[in-house]
Amino acid sequence: MRVIEAPFIALGPSGVAIRDRLKNLTAEDDEVLCMVGEHLGRLASRDLAARCADGNDHDTDRWAARKQSLTAESSSRWAGSITKATHDQWALSRRCQLAHIECLEAGVRTLMHRLSQPVGERGTKRAPGGYRSKGEWFQKSRRLHTLEHRLDVARADRENGVVHIVRGGRKLLSHRHHLQAAQLTDAEWRERWEAGRWFLATDGESGKRYGNETIPVPLETARANGMVGVDTNADHFAAYRLDRHGNPVGDPRRFFFGLSGSAGHRDAQIRHAITQLLHWAKRCGVNAIGIEDLDFTAEKTREKHGRRKRFRQLISGMPTGKLKARLISMAAEIDLSIVAVDPAYTSQWGGQHWRKPLVTPRRTMSRHDAAGIAIGRRALGHPIRRRTAPPHDDQSDRRGHRTVQAGPDIRGREGTRPPATERAHDARARAGTTGTRETSRISKTVRDIRSDQVWVQDSLLVT
Repeated sequence: MRVIEAPFIALGPSGVAIRDRLKNLTAEDDEVLCMVGEHLGRLASRDLAARCADGNDHDTDRWAARKQSLTAESSSRWAGSITKATHDQWALSRRCQLAHIECLEAGVRTLMHRLSQPVGERGTKRAPGGYRSKGEWFQKSRRLHTLEHRLDVARADRENGVVHIVRGGRKLLSHRHHLQAAQLTDAEWRERWEAGRWFLATDGESGKRYGNETIPVPLETARANGMVGVDTNADHFAAYRLDRHGNPVGDPRRFFFGLSGSAGHRDAQIRHAITQLLHWAKRCGVNAIGIEDLDFTAEKTREKHGRRKRFRQLISGMPTGKLKARLISMAAEIDLSIVAVDPAYTSQWGGQHWRKPLVTPRRTMSRHDAAGIAIGRRALGHPIRRRTAPPHDDQSDRRGHRTVQAGPDIRGREGTRPPATERAHDARARAGTTGTRETSRISKTVRDIRSDQVWVQDSLLVT
């Protein structure tokens, strides 16, 4: 049996930001987080001011100098996150500046065209006409001078690399001058303003399994409210909900999709099935979904599967890459984590240990449903094998603990439990003794009793 890899949180899609609220914090935790956010916020404000001062003259050497100065006051990871956030904010401001210039240019062109038309001139479908009166024409001429001035200022700022950024938000800044309209006191506004300028964020790392080592997403957080184990098949998802102890809850669910037709139709079918799966998992109240870490890119060849042509066509038709990308990106939108597990023996052991016990007169269990349970238990860190049954004649612990399980460090603990005779033979082998006792010459069969033994009449009197 090959070594089974440990489950891990699948990396989120690129360009996705994860935001969360910290709950159940102590007073000390709250104080530390406030101090960290305030300190990093000051560093972020200083770094943003330095980047804006560089303008178009910014280069790699200046970026390295900024990061080096931030590292001395925080850490290398925090410094990288701050400089990355600064670059993103400056680039966003540049894009917004360009969009503002294009909007002003469009307004100037429209005003100049309409002012050039006679008063009362009717427009066409392709171009607007003149203004309705001389008063409107005069007001629009003043509006044209205002827009031209704004356009000149914006073009000059763009040429010089000047951007206008307000950390904390310009909307919150404007509330300072209209506290009554915003229904805020001076203290409340000050608290929001300071919190809006704090910084507590990190960027993901492609080379790390959990995506980040500064603010990781612990596996225990994903397992806190149980798991939904999903078995991926060629035409449907077989899902089963498990609590945090690994016990199946409710009935299995299946979400079907078709892989026939055009590429757009197939993609729509997959997205529809994933949407149904995610919404059901969200209603169940779990934090994560466990799936197999399938990758058939190198497992489709004839050298791997021989003449099993139908099986090779089956795994070739399963869109594992597209499915995994879709599932991860769509799950990130509704705050669900994806726990990837090793697919070894999930269908075999799931059917062996869970299919028959869960069958009822009103519920049928397929091997795919049982595989979903096996995947969910592996994602939760439990062995796939069920606990041993209690003694049939005694519910106490007189014969020993009735739910004995192998330890987490024992290899093969998820495999099939060997028969008692094999366990006894292995124990004797480890002890150095062998069961080579000489065979008795006395036959144990009824057929040979008369030939091998002599009948003797005992006395009726007891002496």
